[in-house]
Amino acid sequence: MRYGVPQEQDWNQLGDEEFRLHVRTDFETYYPGELRYLPHRLRWSQLQDWYRRMAAKGWLAPAWPLEYGGMGLSHSKLLIFLEEQERWGIARYQDHGVLMIGPLLLRYGTEAQRQRYLPPILACEEIWCQGYSEPNAGSDLASLRTRADRDGDAFVVNGQKTWTTLAMDATHIFVLARTDQAAKKQEGISFLLIDIRTPGIRVRPIRDIAGNEEFCEVFFDDVRVPADCLLGELNKGWTVAKSLLGFERIALGTPKFCEYGLQVLTRIAQATGAAADPVFRDKFAALQLDVAHLADAYSGFAEILVRGETIGQDVSLLKIWSTETFQRIADLSIETAGSAGALVGKVKLGDEDLNVVGSWYKARPATIYGGSNEIQRNIIARQVLDLPAR
Repeated sequence: MRYGVPQEQDWNQLGDEEFRLHVRTDFETYYPGELRYLPHRLRWSQLQDWYRRMAAKGWLAPAWPLEYGGMGLSHSKLLIFLEEQERWGIARYQDHGVLMIGPLLLRYGTEAQRQRYLPPILACEEIWCQGYSEPNAGSDLASLRTRADRDGDAFVVNGQKTWTTLAMDATHIFVLARTDQAAKKQEGISFLLIDIRTPGIRVRPIRDIAGNEEFCEVFFDDVRVPADCLLGELNKGWTVAKSLLGFERIALGTPKFCEYGLQVLTRIAQATGAAADPVFRDKFAALQLDVAHLADAYSGFAEILVRGETIGQDVSLLKIWSTETFQRIADLSIETAGSAGALVGKVKLGDEDLNVVGSWYKARPATIYGGSNEIQRNIIARQVLDLPAR
């Protein structure tokens, strides 16, 4: 079976700089300028033309193997591809299918499941969202109460998920649900692949502090889903979930937001004259070093992922490093902008029209989602450093 679009050439045969030039030229030529470096997530309707073009080129899944419709990029080429996306300010779409479900299907899925789910992901025909967090089960995800009871050849799902990113645009949702009510906390949980249009599923957007509707609540009321939607073994969903959290924390640990934040901070400093202030320059240099070191650490974890190896629990350091650095950058942006740092939307600073508070809004929840940074520190302390609980 053919997955995706054949590549026009073996990209790994190109030199790194030749490949970078090829990718950069494509992005700069075709990506819509009005969609660069936006401070909030865009809806699928705003991004679909660009990503359908990427899908038609076979560029949607750069890290996937060639035989499954990806670009099959080497470690160095994949980093170049991601760096050029970030450098040009290309907006991220609802890419859970490519970043999360695809790798999980390759590791845990049956061939029938790969044939069913991979092609529509690569064609942008099915868009995925993540059903993990619940009320009272966010960072403590193992406390989840959504349940899936077996009934013949189906599961019947009841419960609620929250903070589900852009669920209103998704066609499918992957869900952690409890399938053995008597099992211990992290046991008896299964990983289900569900069509979000199934009767009994209701999606309700949540408006955030910036006035955007990027998150949703998802309600499941007697939702019947086929038994073959189970990914991995029954009651072994926690194993699948932990693997996926490794993928997610790599995504959350990207230097992208920090690098973008530095660009905004640079423009603010130039517009206000702070760029010439030695005190500001010391602070800025320290942040630049933090971002550079983050990029090096990110590169190391990305190399592990590209080799197909399991990412260790130490990946949690990326999420801590990235989100807390981004918050410091956003805080310095507000401080540097002076009174303009209290104004919502674009403001005039010198000759610049800048959204000063945009980065600050985006940085506030970053240390909470994907498992709070307190939880990440506990993971490192107990599972990496083997420190005692007290």
